[in-house]
Amino acid sequence: MPLYHYRAVNRDGRKIGGQLNANNEVELYQRLRENGLELLSAREQKQRAGLSFLAAAIKNRDLVQVCMHLEQMSRAGVSLIDSLGDVRDSVEQRRLKDILVEVCRDVAEGKSLSEAVARHPRVFGTVFQSLLAAGETSGDLSESFGQLVKHLKWTEEVRSRIKKAVRYPSVMVTVMLSLFIFMMIFVVPQVVSFLLQTGQTLPLVTRSLIATSDFVQNYWWAIILAPIAGVALAKSAARLSEEVAFRFDYLLLRLPVLGTLIRKIALSRFSHFFATMFQSGVPILDCLQTAQSVVANRCLARSLQQVRSDVQSGTALSASLRETGEFPTLVIRMIRIGEESGRLGATLENVSEFYDHDVSETIDMMVAMIEPVLTLFAGGMMVWIAAGVLFPIYNSFGKFG
Repeated sequence: MPLYHYRAVNRDGRKIGGQLNANNEVELYQRLRENGLELLSAREQKQRAGLSFLAAAIKNRDLVQVCMHLEQMSRAGVSLIDSLGDVRDSVEQRRLKDILVEVCRDVAEGKSLSEAVARHPRVFGTVFQSLLAAGETSGDLSESFGQLVKHLKWTEEVRSRIKKAVRYPSVMVTVMLSLFIFMMIFVVPQVVSFLLQTGQTLPLVTRSLIATSDFVQNYWWAIILAPIAGVALAKSAARLSEEVAFRFDYLLLRLPVLGTLIRKIALSRFSHFFATMFQSGVPILDCLQTAQSVVANRCLARSLQQVRSDVQSGTALSASLRETGEFPTLVIRMIRIGEESGRLGATLENVSEFYDHDVSETIDMMVAMIEPVLTLFAGGMMVWIAAGVLFPIYNSFGKFG
């Protein structure tokens, strides 16, 4: 469906612009009229391959504001159509405004809200659709909007934690690598040229320094490109082969420090998504299917697929999780307690909170560990360079004496 850039006039006579998908200009005119706008001009956007990343991204806080607005309007007794219209008019993010125009139109034509948002899966994910569907079934959409606000805020917190875990080590490693290349290309050759002029036999530490400096000068581009090529090759292999992707994720979970962090983040996501959906009235099999798609690790996702199959056959959830061997005893014990007490959702919320705190502590510990390691690396490099330079000088002074 083509995307049109339009200029229109609202009921107050104010000119506004926007973007909207429509089959043709006649449909565009009709859809704008339905929303109280009079079309002035329209231009179809030409599709350009590879430029989709230039479109303005819809951020989590935009969706949080939408859900908070809808929750308040729903609790106040305002009809869904009027609530969507108010949200549509108040949203400033242009792309989200255009999507809400389509959602309003679909709901006005008789579709349910969950069906309307399902037409935009890249903006409204599986959890969004499932919670709205559960709210429509129970007749309490305001509760679903409230759960979505909590879910979106939690998702943003997890993203910030992951960024914190990745950003600092990446910056420090980049700085260390840049310092190493600079020393080997610009500093060491100047000193080595002086040592070679003395004509003496150089010690092993100096010869290793010269060999390393020559290698870096000749192949500095390979040192920079090798990590990038390695990551790209691993991603390509994982994309082409599901078994390779599974093995890669399996090994990630077994790394000494990073693997523990990845597992904790995945368990926190599993507990949160499962608890949020289960408490909103979503059937347990649907909860497991959604959790399977959000754990972001194929090894755990395959385990959850087996768990879903076992639960569908009548096995208890805690017993199914224990059989996989991928979930810690704490999670299994808490889920068993929740099953026995009939408070599975609340129990999983406690598990999610526990892992939220545990993830934060693990990230802080990892960052604290990286600082001395990188400091030792920088110090070791300086000692190596100093030893490679000073040993020959010391020997030459001894011979001179």
